[in-house]
Amino acid sequence: QVQLVESGGGLVQPGGSLRLSCAASGSIFSINAMGWYRQAPGNERELVASIIDGGPINYADSVKGRFTISRDNAKNTVYLQMNSLKPEDTAVYYCWATLRTSAYTTLQNYWGQGTQVTVSS
Repeated sequence: QVQLVESGGGLVQPGGSLRLSCAASGSIFSINAMGWYRQAPGNERELVASIIDGGPINYADSVKGRFTISRDNAKNTVYLQMNSLKPEDTAVYYCWATLRTSAYTTLQNYWGQGTQVTVSS
């Protein structure tokens, strides 16, 4: 069984910063990619940033230059540093990972429970 546990959400004023963390644990053989999605009320879930093992980093256009994704492979942890936050960044942020639980399984997607980020004065 695999778990993704997020932390670091909260309330912040416009222009402020937050850092989200997500640690993957359990029966993990290898992680292909990790990242963050977000979903605001009434909106579809959207990709915020992703980091592929040995591959590219992708950002949504709306967060480029403000958010930075990073990963600690030894800890199976992904981070999202969010700077210059805007009210429109308010959403539930979900951690995501695509991984194998053994050498014989295919890649599967896993999700965290979500953490609320609210940007408001």
